Amino acid sequence: MTNNRESTTRASEKVKKILITQPRPESEKSPYFELSRKYNVTLDFHPLIRLVPIPAKEFRKQKVDIANYTAVIFTSRNAIDHFFRTCEEIKVNVSQDTKYFCITEAVALYLQKFILYRKRKVFYGADGSNKSLFDAFSKHKANEKFLYVCSENQQDNDICTWLKENNCEFTLAFMYRTESNDVKEVLQKNDYDIICLFTPSSVKSLFDNVPKFRQNGTVIGAFGSNTSKAVEEAGLKLGIVAPQPQMPSMVAALENYLQGQ
Repeated sequence: MTNNRESTTRASEKVKKILITQPRPESEKSPYFELSRKYNVTLDFHPLIRLVPIPAKEFRKQKVDIANYTAVIFTSRNAIDHFFRTCEEIKVNVSQDTKYFCITEAVALYLQKFILYRKRKVFYGADGSNKSLFDAFSKHKANEKFLYVCSENQQDNDICTWLKENNCEFTLAFMYRTESNDVKEVLQKNDYDIICLFTPSSVKSLFDNVPKFRQNGTVIGAFGSNTSKAVEEAGLKLGIVAPQPQMPSMVAALENYLQGQ
């Protein structure tokens, strides 16, 4: 990404162009587009990563019997998609009594695409943090056998550590893998005022595409504690963090930032 302006100069200027590292919303009613109109900013949508399904034949080598688990952990809607895809491919019927633990309410509500949504079996973190998810675990950990659905090359170590330390019975189920997209041209041709990242893998992809990336005043936004951690470990400075109690989404966090400009 070509950017030689100093941080102090960038910080004092009005935001004009924002990179959202996710697919463009299908609906024109998306709050992202309302944000763009309200603050007269240009939003570019370019995913930095792609998810590759792990086929049923390969999944079976993990020797994970999905039917043996009473609870499933999801940290993204992608994980939900791949869980039910895998179940269909290996012809497993998920019990109606299965409990689902989700990182946010938005992820939990996505389950409605696949199951009859009942609050007594769907639980989620109050504020999108791992801590609030652990609070949900705590109330049920003694009686559940957890299946944590995640990417082959990206699982949340904090979740695994908590489950181990609290003597929970759990297994990792790798149902997809994450790969970096080639977006070198996008990053080199554009001078973004803000880059919003949503997964640790997107942080990795940023440096895969631009190994010598320097922030130079570009504001970095991160969604989720794991993404924030990856941003800081990469030596970048965080300017926008979501979710937070009054800012449950990246759109809300962006609006809060733009209001302050």
